[in-house]
Amino acid sequence: MRKLTKEQKRDVRAIAAKKDEDIDLSDAPAVLDWSGAEIGKFYRPKKKPVTMRLDSDVLEWLKADGRGYQTKANGLLRHAMLHFTGMRSLRGHARLRHRRKTRQQKSQS
Repeated sequence: MRKLTKEQKRDVRAIAAKKDEDIDLSDAPAVLDWSGAEIGKFYRPKKKPVTMRLDSDVLEWLKADGRGYQTKANGLLRHAMLHFTGMRSLRGHARLRHRRKTRQQKSQS
């Protein structure tokens, strides 16, 4: 995901400062059909700082495109995780986490 420009940040602050009733939505059509909506598409799990030891050539490759090498590494690891667990999305990851918690709770009682 790209960072917002200064102008976009300014616009977001200006809109956020307005009251709901002061925002003009007359040019935005009402959405009546939600059948194509994707649930959880923009879900982003909480990030945790970690320390890892990587081979120097791997790190060099990750950094070759400039900024964002940690995001690139996270994406590659997520792709591998989804592949090896047979999940297709983050929603599957959230369901798996919920099942683990439920099992743990049952085993503790």
